[in-house]
Amino acid sequence: MQVLHKRAVIVLGALILMTISAGAQSEEKFKIRIAPVPLDGSMRTTVAGSGSAMATLSGNKLTITGTFEGMPSAATTARIHHGLATGVRGSPFLDLTVTKAPKGTVSGSFELTPEQLQYLKQGKLYIQIQSEKAPDGTLWGWILK
Repeated sequence: MQVLHKRAVIVLGALILMTISAGAQSEEKFKIRIAPVPLDGSMRTTVAGSGSAMATLSGNKLTITGTFEGMPSAATTARIHHGLATGVRGSPFLDLTVTKAPKGTVSGSFELTPEQLQYLKQGKLYIQIQSEKAPDGTLWGWILK
């Protein structure tokens, strides 16, 4: 009887590990290179900095974590935007948490709609960090595979 009990525990343990492993395999990873928004000559003193972030998609939940530095003024807000195509600016639709300083972190976790999931997989989503001196955007980074 004890042998059967041990086998049942081993089989149950194996099933749990396979379930956890299958869940981990369904995660998709995305990289985000954070750089200044496109500049014109008048923006050179207000727009600068760099950073990087990672995005993980698990089911329809998107989690973003990253860092930035070198901004000429403190960050004020950060958002996820939907562009018409990769490299084309668009409208914000989700707020991120951002350190209110010239250097810090950006993060957030969201349940995406099927339409937003499609935009993500098409490379049409990006993060944008606004600052005191550049309220229309200082840094941005496209969420790409």
